Amino acid sequence: MKQKTKSKDSYEPIVFKNSVDKDPKCNKNTVISLLSIFLLTSVLLYLYISDNKNIQDNSNISSKYLEQETNIDTSHNHVADSYCSTTSDEYKFDCFPRGKADKQSCEKRNCCWSPSTENSQIPWCYYSSNYSNYKVINVTTSRDEIIAFFNITGNTIYKNDIKVLCMEISLQTAQRLRVKIYDPENKRYEPPYPEVPVLKFNNINEPLISDYIVKLSNNKVGFAILRKSDNLTIFDSRNIGGFIYSDQFIQLSALLPTKYIYGLGEHRSNLLLDMNWKTYTFFNHDSPPTNDMNGYGSHPFYLLIEKSGKSHGVFLFNSNAMDIVLQPTPAITYRTIGGILDFYYFMGPTPSDVISQYTDTIGKPFLPSYWTLGFHLCRFGQTLKDLINVHNRTVSAGIPWDTHWNDIDYMKNRNDFTLSDNFTDLPKYVNYLHEIGMHHVIILDPGVSSREPKGSYPPYDDGLKNGLFIKNSSGLPLEGQVWNLDGGTVFPDFTNPKSIDYWINQVSNYHNIIPFDGLWIDMNEPSNFVNGDWEGCMFTNSSNWENPQYTPSVAGGKLNYKTICMSANQHAGLHYDVHNLYGFSEAITTQFALSVIKNSRPLVISRSSFAGLGHFAGHWTGDVFSTWDDMKQSITDIVLFNMFGIPLVGADICGFNYNTTVELCSRWSQLGAFYPFSRNHNSNENFDQDPVALGPLVIESAKKALLIRYSLLPYLYSLFWRAHIYGETVARPLFFEYPYDNSTYNIDTQFLWGSALLISPVLKENQVEVDIYLPNDIWYDYYSKKCTLSNGSIFTVDAPKDTIPLKIRGGYILPVQDPATTTTFSRKNSFGLLIAPNKFKEAFGFLFWDDGDSLNVWENGLYNEIHFKLNNTTLLNEVITNNYSDEKIILQNITIFGILNQPKNVQVNGATYNNCYYNTTEEVLYFSSLNLDLNIVFNITWT
Repeated sequence: MKQKTKSKDSYEPIVFKNSVDKDPKCNKNTVISLLSIFLLTSVLLYLYISDNKNIQDNSNISSKYLEQETNIDTSHNHVADSYCSTTSDEYKFDCFPRGKADKQSCEKRNCCWSPSTENSQIPWCYYSSNYSNYKVINVTTSRDEIIAFFNITGNTIYKNDIKVLCMEISLQTAQRLRVKIYDPENKRYEPPYPEVPVLKFNNINEPLISDYIVKLSNNKVGFAILRKSDNLTIFDSRNIGGFIYSDQFIQLSALLPTKYIYGLGEHRSNLLLDMNWKTYTFFNHDSPPTNDMNGYGSHPFYLLIEKSGKSHGVFLFNSNAMDIVLQPTPAITYRTIGGILDFYYFMGPTPSDVISQYTDTIGKPFLPSYWTLGFHLCRFGQTLKDLINVHNRTVSAGIPWDTHWNDIDYMKNRNDFTLSDNFTDLPKYVNYLHEIGMHHVIILDPGVSSREPKGSYPPYDDGLKNGLFIKNSSGLPLEGQVWNLDGGTVFPDFTNPKSIDYWINQVSNYHNIIPFDGLWIDMNEPSNFVNGDWEGCMFTNSSNWENPQYTPSVAGGKLNYKTICMSANQHAGLHYDVHNLYGFSEAITTQFALSVIKNSRPLVISRSSFAGLGHFAGHWTGDVFSTWDDMKQSITDIVLFNMFGIPLVGADICGFNYNTTVELCSRWSQLGAFYPFSRNHNSNENFDQDPVALGPLVIESAKKALLIRYSLLPYLYSLFWRAHIYGETVARPLFFEYPYDNSTYNIDTQFLWGSALLISPVLKENQVEVDIYLPNDIWYDYYSKKCTLSNGSIFTVDAPKDTIPLKIRGGYILPVQDPATTTTFSRKNSFGLLIAPNKFKEAFGFLFWDDGDSLNVWENGLYNEIHFKLNNTTLLNEVITNNYSDEKIILQNITIFGILNQPKNVQVNGATYNNCYYNTTEEVLYFSSLNLDLNIVFNITWT
């Protein structure tokens, strides 16, 4: 492939100088300054540029001159046949992504035309390798930054091409690089959040050590990033595809090193993404998860495994609607219709490192309250009597359960912050839940009813008075329709700073009526039952926003389909720009409001999401269907959202749409017990599917799996602490732990809690055994304690109708607790340790413990951190932090797997200990009645 050889059009690797960082930025003043000093810096450029013959002297260039220079008909840029004929099929990048192309229209775009009869997915109209419409005019370097300016040389078919571009490449850490390309003369939209921390090396004497090398294209807008250790190019945009930067169409393509790519959510997809000319569209949309459709959230981030087993990640910080295309080259193409190009590169080298570096950028996940890790029950279409009946039968069955939820049934006329006449006793029920150690969550939709009698509905009156509703392009509140029975809905603008006080007041006033414990924010893409608004978005100068020249492959074919007008105005900008941030902005405001009102950790679960949501809220995967395929898909969804920095995530157990079956709900209850966020919920159009409603098999499955979950909550909670502090995942795919085993790269039917617990659910009907892959390691069966030494093979394991297969990985210690039917009471029970030695007879584990609900426990140091270590026949604990003393943490039981011989001379803290039992068949050593305070160092040995 000739296109892979770039030496003739590449600079040498940029070397970051050890000189004082002048911090040059690409603003208008900088343009002028750089133009005036170009001649003085030309000698310096020779040190960094291998071939500067084509760099233009820009000392006298002005914006006016640039405008004159670019007023050129693109037909002068003839594409040489040689550049077209040498392009192989896999290197053809689509030059005609919308509409029906022919030879004439293709060549008008200065592209190559070659009809293909063998594969209809291969573009017939494609960019030549010499395609270019920008030329470099200046490059400067400083200690940790490269700044390049580019001048347009020819217009494209897209409107309002940007005349001058600036590219800033900034070294931020040894593993994080930022590449930002934007208009230096005119401010373009950039997302206001998440707030990315600005990182710079301030110590000029500190050596700059990085894991990457940057190369620039000789005379075009192109760059390559290489991993320094092996000289592997991980991202190469030089001479690839067609770089375009117009007002409402920005495009950049790049070659990738392998096809092992993950992420780019939220979509219905396999874990390992399809690169066969596949388009993924990013535009938040309310629709049940469906193949080839944009989903509820937008996460333009991917993780890629290289041939060496190392990993890296790439995040495009852009909230506009976009398409991302993967093709088998392997290569990627970004097409966004607004904002700027703002890339972050994370060098890993492990998958876990990549996610930690990514969450350093977008915000690390919040630490949930302990009770939120219990089991949750909900259903749409209930009366208060139904609610109480479900409560009574679930408690009677002894099913572990913590939180009862209410869908919109509790509202009067389905209006937020109201209470239906049929639910007048709901506050009493919520108080009763609190008395027995349980919790309650209600749903809120962002849409506020706009047609209630004046003075009768404060959420509307207060918002209108303070001008807090999103406005149409005529300056009036935009009115759509969601669930409100009166037919009119307006939408609070959560990007407006005044919305914080407004939302605190509404939530606080309602909390005085119903003392709920968490908020479930739905319909916040935002969803709308009419397209745009009641007026149809037909306002002055709105056509560019409602119907741009290029519309990504969104559901419905237009941007305002089942959402609000793109021309609507918000505090942060046009809805065209901030649409994908709507649910995120609501989550931020809701999280803050709950923190103020409850003075404890808030629980917010949001349907809509964007990069950074996990710092404020959790997520559920929406209106999934009660099918075996949807249950299987949920595994991919759960691990992907952990990669997106949102570990508190789950799918509706047993499915939301359609009626489930007993067998499906039984198996889904087993799997759902191991979602980080575990909730059973379904639609008002279906029959009840809480465990007891479906009979003995579902009861037994749910009870058995949930008792295991509740026993493992100390381990799960400690994983959430690691996510909060270190940005790690809670649920993760196998390749996170075994990145050098390519057999794990495509496994989406199994997943891990942390590094230690392998969950392998039954995902097909009529199966009582399942084939699972065990990587090269020692694995212990959770139930039988049997040890399996795998060299990386598939094993068939038993899976009785009421049981989910679980394995514990050798080398790990899991803190456990005697389970109760609520987290309130299980927290009061004694602790235990499950110890699974590796082949070296070693194991390690940790426990994070606090009061489970207070704010800022990490910042205030009000917690306990305890480490456990097994070394052959000695078990020790190490108390790292011991600042939480409100309750005793008593260790009573220890289970040690893989003990091949009867232990002798067992001692605890130097004293002979006889309260232990060795099971010869299981090869397990059991300790009981230890009565050890985990906050005091202990020592257990045997021979």
